[in-house]
Amino acid sequence: MAKTTTREAPRQQPDRDARREPRWQSTWALAAAGNVLLWAALPPLSWSLLAWIAPVPWILLIRKGHLAGRRPYGVIWLASFAFWLAALYWLTLPHWATSIGWVALACYLAFYLPLFVGLGRVAVHNLRISPLVAAPVVWTGLELARAHLLSGMPLASLSHTQYRWPMVLQICDLFGSYGVSFLIVLVAAALARMLPVDDQRGAWWPALPAAAALGAALFYGDWRWTEDTLADGPKVALIQGSIDIDMKHDPTKAQRIFDEYFELSRRAVRENRDVDVIVWPETMFRYPWFIFDEGYVPPPDTITAEEAMRRSRRAVKNTVVPLGAPLILGIDTALGTADSQKFTRYNSALFLDPQGEVLDRYDKCHPVMFGEYIPLAKVLPWLYHLTPLAGGIEAGDRPVSVEIGGVRYAANICYEDTLPHLIRGQVLQLRASGEEPHVLVNLTNDGWYQGSSELDMHLASALFRTIECRKPLVIAANSGFSAWIDSLGRIKAQGPRRATDVIIARPQIDHRGSWYLEHGDIAAGLCLAATLAVALVGLRDGWRRRRGASVKQSAT
Repeated sequence: MAKTTTREAPRQQPDRDARREPRWQSTWALAAAGNVLLWAALPPLSWSLLAWIAPVPWILLIRKGHLAGRRPYGVIWLASFAFWLAALYWLTLPHWATSIGWVALACYLAFYLPLFVGLGRVAVHNLRISPLVAAPVVWTGLELARAHLLSGMPLASLSHTQYRWPMVLQICDLFGSYGVSFLIVLVAAALARMLPVDDQRGAWWPALPAAAALGAALFYGDWRWTEDTLADGPKVALIQGSIDIDMKHDPTKAQRIFDEYFELSRRAVRENRDVDVIVWPETMFRYPWFIFDEGYVPPPDTITAEEAMRRSRRAVKNTVVPLGAPLILGIDTALGTADSQKFTRYNSALFLDPQGEVLDRYDKCHPVMFGEYIPLAKVLPWLYHLTPLAGGIEAGDRPVSVEIGGVRYAANICYEDTLPHLIRGQVLQLRASGEEPHVLVNLTNDGWYQGSSELDMHLASALFRTIECRKPLVIAANSGFSAWIDSLGRIKAQGPRRATDVIIARPQIDHRGSWYLEHGDIAAGLCLAATLAVALVGLRDGWRRRRGASVKQSAT
């Protein structure tokens, strides 16, 4: 190891030498190459094998003794900014105002790549840590931070490129999706260390730890794959309509939306008399569910609270009873409170028995910033006029698990299934109350995105929750992709893109435990702690350099 770290020692080269380096080794070329490869590994192309080499150019930047150019980190940021604009282009589709959020989000996410390169260089050159350790640790720490900061944005993570290869994903029940990202960057770091850069020779030895780590992951995956721990589960009908989002916001089209979903549901029960539960996507029942606090006084010239509640309950009952099966319904909840004439709104999943009686209601706990609420809009309500949103929603305060036919279902809504810590926390909270779910249910409305690659990215991210928690997941999605994913992360059934369908899912109950479910992000958290320590070292060394330069300038 000592011999290796000596080769990684920084060699400050004159700028004229940097200018004579091959163009393919320039900061811009290496930064751009990695981003192009990662973009191709993600949907819509999904050339997943490219993800294993996408970080190689960035790790070469870490290894280089000198980053060429006057503003190398600015160049790296620009390359990453272009990547995020391309990867998240679908954010422009819902409304003209979402293009502002698209650019702002890309600006923010673009900082992670120069942070990775800069902190990696501190670890390799200042602390003499091998790139095989430094690169995966820093990458994983930053990926964990990205999943939490500013409400969390884990979509298009490196691990998500492998969602069609479940054998390598089984380590997620140990380390979460971050473990797969760590493995990919470790392999890429080994490849980068095998290549010559500047006057540093390549080496063959990094192939050994990379092969050992990949082999261990596949061996573990094969062992988990062959375990016989599954029991027969329920029959679930996932109703996928295809409603463009502009129709959803048109009150005159509410009946057409209802007719489409009701007819698909009738087809489901007609063809499957033994269906255990039917699931409608997020907000696809267009008549709100009204509830009122005691003492609520309605505004003048409106119906009474009792009449509003009676109408909403009649609308729900008239939907469920003809179907003759339990229903999990995506619906808006409107709460009238005694201290306000304005409704507090929730994005809800309503659990109903075959007679239309309410078993429980789940209110979405993690609203999407700019998708379901606008920061500062409570004090500046006119901000909503710049968006397609009628108003913001409030966050729910608890997870919900409901038993139907001996099986417990826990609902989550929209992008909640992309957040590993959120779903894990909900499952643990339900376990503590004796209501641990057997099946996870996601209700989502991706009609905003017109059949774009957002559908693929959402599905890819959600798939990891099944392995982390060892629980099957069924998804009812307006416009696609509805899906049935088993507890091994295999997509057993998937709906079409921007078309209607009925998916009949038979999720099996998995009785295995999960280390990740029990202990969470300990491994990724250690990576983040190490990354923060490296950042402190970088700040300290930078301060010392500036102080030394200042003293030298004063002396002259």
